[in-house]
Amino acid sequence: MIPKISMHSLNPLFVLWGATKKSEMHLIAKKGAAQIRVKVGPLIREDDQMSFQSVRLWKATACLTLLVTLLGDMPAARGGETADPLPVTEVASGVYVYIGAIAVMTPQNEGAIANVGFIVGSSAVAVIDSGGSLREGRRLLAAVRAVTTKPIRYVINTHAHPDHMFGNAAFDGAVVIGHKNLPRALAARGQFYLDAFRRVLGNELMTGIKIVPPTQIVDREARIDLGDRMLLLQAWRAAHTDNDLTVLDETTATLFAGDLVFLRHLPVLDGSLKGWLAVIGELTRIPAARVVPGHGPIADWPAALEDERTYLQLLAQHVRALVKGGKTITAVSRNVAESERTRWELFEENNVRNATAAYSEFEWE
Repeated sequence: MIPKISMHSLNPLFVLWGATKKSEMHLIAKKGAAQIRVKVGPLIREDDQMSFQSVRLWKATACLTLLVTLLGDMPAARGGETADPLPVTEVASGVYVYIGAIAVMTPQNEGAIANVGFIVGSSAVAVIDSGGSLREGRRLLAAVRAVTTKPIRYVINTHAHPDHMFGNAAFDGAVVIGHKNLPRALAARGQFYLDAFRRVLGNELMTGIKIVPPTQIVDREARIDLGDRMLLLQAWRAAHTDNDLTVLDETTATLFAGDLVFLRHLPVLDGSLKGWLAVIGELTRIPAARVVPGHGPIADWPAALEDERTYLQLLAQHVRALVKGGKTITAVSRNVAESERTRWELFEENNVRNATAAYSEFEWE
């Protein structure tokens, strides 16, 4: 047992000084639940009496500096510690949403670029997508707890992309639900995502992130009951990805569409352009009043689909014509759908990628 001598707060770092019965000087540094203890060395005896004043100052200063440096990189939130809740909005009764930044994932936005949310029933809660980092997942968990103490029974992943599911590990004990193809997608790409985004986001944000596959899958459709509240889950053919899942809250007619619907943010193709255009036609039949897109603002349904449909149709039209004309993939990617540039954010970052993916699909027609 080390009796505390003094405490210095470096917000949120705390450093405690103490001595053991063996006359050894120790430093204990704490940040949240993380703790490091370092022995400075034996105390200096003067006339066989232990004296704290006789400890060499440079030793203590050096150790303290080392501890502050080490703990500066320690994650502040661990285990059951509290995190700042995500600023969610109640968009319909019992339906809460956080609107992510329209941006690529960066250390500055902490990967929080996708729309995430949760739905509260009379007996349980379902989380729809968990965010782009464990930190965001914990903040989403804190947002749930600011609203209700009901158990979080389900985490529903709308697809496999990291900005939607890197926060899964924050919801230990919940049933994770996904498209029937989601386990395969995560097995194929999971390690790549971890390695690639460690380079993008840095080690601190990636700490604790792990690939959490679904424990319950949806083949075509399924319903889950949160207590006086039914959610309709539908699995779709290859479109944005080959593992897209939507969630309809039947009580409020609120549709969580994942990345099958983009607003303001240019749609990103990682599945099948032909399939996506076909799925858009099928999505219009969902009896929703509003949609929570994967990216962009909440909007009326089904009017929210029109801009996306226009872009994808133009992309398909241009790429198909260029393929038939014998143009190379380089030529195709240069000017395709250029008239849409001013209508979308992140056009420069994603349009060439979309054209390349469409070319690979259409060249075998």
